[in-house]
Amino acid sequence: MFNKMQHCGVLNLLVIFYLAFFCEFSSGLLRRCFVCRSRGELGSCKDPFTFNATDVEFERGVDTIPCASGWCGKIVESENDLKEEYGVATQRMCLQRGPSDSEDRCAYTKWQFRRVLMCFCRGDLCNSSLRLNASFGTIAITIILSVYRLCK
Repeated sequence: MFNKMQHCGVLNLLVIFYLAFFCEFSSGLLRRCFVCRSRGELGSCKDPFTFNATDVEFERGVDTIPCASGWCGKIVESENDLKEEYGVATQRMCLQRGPSDSEDRCAYTKWQFRRVLMCFCRGDLCNSSLRLNASFGTIAITIILSVYRLCK
């Protein structure tokens, strides 16, 4: 049988292994984007977009795909540029490459000869409406404190 000290040593090794794996895994092996298109009030792609990776399995017309660049995008286009009625069509996608300055942002631009609001973001499923990201440091500290409490 393990005594308490051996048990804590095994737990510490498991935590170190997990953190090393998680760090590698989160650094880019799995970057996905939501992919969909909605026009008007129809469809599920418009904002507010509240789906997560598991909800998408049951939603028709909304998918998650691996994205090699890691950059996701969202385009909101208007029916009438003069009125600036944005929200008529919304499209979410994986981008082949991100902006040259590597900054997440939204800006008005020309796309397919139309003025649109285009947003760029880098990260796993970042092109949703809600952005709830836990940092690696927060997750690591939580795990370490949990193991520490077990070994006390």
